[in-house]
Formats: sequence, C-alpha cells, structure tokens
Amino acid sequence: MKFIDMRSDTVTWPTEEMRKAMAVAEVGDDVYGDDPTVNKLEEMAAQILNKEAAMFVPTGTMGNQLAVFTAINRGDEVIIAEDNHIVVHECGAAGVISGANLRCLPSNKGMVDLKLLDRTIRFGEDIHEPKTGLICTENAHSTGVVHPLSYMKELYEIGRKNNIHVHLDGARIFNAASYLKVEASEIARYADSVMFCLSKGLCAPVGSMLVGTKAFIDAARRKRKLLGGGMRQVGILAQAGIIALEKMTKRVHEDHENARYLAELLKDIPGITVNTDDVHINMVFFQIEKPVSGEYITCELKKEGILANPPDKGTMRLVTHYYIKREHVEKTIQVLRRIMNAI
Repeated sequence: MKFIDMRSDTVTWPTEEMRKAMAVAEVGDDVYGDDPTVNKLEEMAAQILNKEAAMFVPTGTMGNQLAVFTAINRGDEVIIAEDNHIVVHECGAAGVISGANLRCLPSNKGMVDLKLLDRTIRFGEDIHEPKTGLICTENAHSTGVVHPLSYMKELYEIGRKNNIHVHLDGARIFNAASYLKVEASEIARYADSVMFCLSKGLCAPVGSMLVGTKAFIDAARRKRKLLGGGMRQVGILAQAGIIALEKMTKRVHEDHENARYLAELLKDIPGITVNTDDVHINMVFFQIEKPVSGEYITCELKKEGILANPPDKGTMRLVTHYYIKREHVEKTIQVLRRIMNAI
C-alpha cells in the first residue's frame, strides 16, 4: 500500500476476490434487462432492505437525484436538513435536474425539529405557495452520527400522514445498522425509497443502489436512461457489488472499532479536540486548536505516506476502512503528534 489513505472510505479498491469474480462475471445488456449479474444484485438489494425492487446506478449522487426526480413535480418543495449531502455535496443538482425547491431546515447533525418539519409542509392550496412533494433524510449522517430508529419512525409517520414520499440517503446504511445493532431493513422500513452505496467502505469500485416500490423503481429506471445512466454489460461491476453485500457489509464494525481507537488516541494530543461521543461509525472529526494552515498539515502527513483532506474551518476528518488497520492508525497518531508539537 503506497499511502495510508484516510481521506474517505470511497478510496477503497476492489478486493482480490472481487477482481477475479469481475473477470468472469456473466453479462448481458442491462438496458434490455438481460444482464443476469445486475438482475441478481438488484434482487439481493431489494431483499436485504425488504423493498419490492432495486436499481443499480453509477453513483450515490445519481441515486439520490433520481429519487428526487421521480418523487416530485417540477417546482415542488423538498423538505430537507440544511447539512444533508443532497444540499451540501451534490452540486445543486436537485434544482437543475428536477426543478426542485429545497426547503432547508435547521439541523442538529442531520436531525431536524420534527414539529417544525410537520408545520413546514405545504399542500399548494394557496395560489402563492409551492406544494411539498418530498421529505429527505440521511442516516448515517455525513457527520458520522447515526440517528435513532425512533427519530426515523416519527419522521416517516409525518410523511405518511401527509401522503408525502420520504427518501433516505442511506449511503452508509450498513454502518448505521451496525452501530444500531439492527438489520439494515429496520432502518429502510422508515422510508419509501433508499439509496445506498456499494463503493463507500464496501470495496466495490463503482456503484450504488436505489430501492423502493416496483412502480417507483420502474419510473426511476426510465429517468436513469434520460440522465445517461443506462449502462450495458455492467454485470462486471455488479459482480463486485454482490460480493460487497454478501461479505463486506458483515465487517464494517471493524472499521468502527478502528475509528474509536483513533479518536481515543487523538484526544491525548495537545492542540486537538475530539468529541468521542459522536464517533458512531468509521469517521472521526476533530478540531485543530492551534493556528496552522490546512495545507501545512496535509503536506506534512503526505511526507510520511498519509493522505488526509485538509481541515475545513479548523475541523478535520479522518476515515477508516477495509485497508486501514490498527498499525496505520498508530502511525497516523505518531505523525500528527509530531506535527502538533512542532507548531
């Protein structure tokens, strides 16, 4: 391994087992619906989350945006937490692709005041107002915090009461399930559609899944084609996704253990503050309390063979995954301690 890469869990490359299986994967033409490996992956994904149907998409962003595109009419309002991935990290795609009006609510690590959410819903009865067409939530949240099932349930009931579709950005749903000690389907039951990633921490090289009712997925499949996501002999990629679901989802707790170990060691470095209570999955956020440029920190880490994203307004993130072992955590701590002592 050339670098200890802790920028994200998207940096994982396929395992040797995945590479060998991909080389001999049975394929067809997925747009015609006759790629048997894709069909198997989609059936697995739907079964695991206890939904009627699933669809393979190239990226998590496409999966989320297809959910918005399929659930709403142009000009509809989407109620969402202000710090969710769809708002912060998807290039404003909801407005460009779906003509969505994002109604962003104040958030506490992805969780909104549910009474406020209920009051925010609009039905388009007033000629001046847009209609609420969708509620979006995210679990695990991109802060690394996992939301309790009780929150998910109450939010979903608000959607059902008002006949509004609820979409879950479950990019790391298996991490959330591991933390909550439940099956992923227990989280997915509180959403009408769910997107989850195969390439975040599960080692598949490409791909995400969108799951929901058969009618919803059928409609989303047409829109996937519209967006250029109708791929052909994609079973080569789907084969890695099958192994990700069969095997890699069962071991994410190891990444969580390494993240907690990392957090415990970080808090003993002078000039660094970390809230260990928020380390729920494989992501550790910490604050750099000394005046130093982010470029300096990342350059010094890279000199020692460690890749990390620079701090954002003093907050830095390190992410553990399949290729980060305990010895890599310990080396990273040694280097960070040396950097902080030198400032």
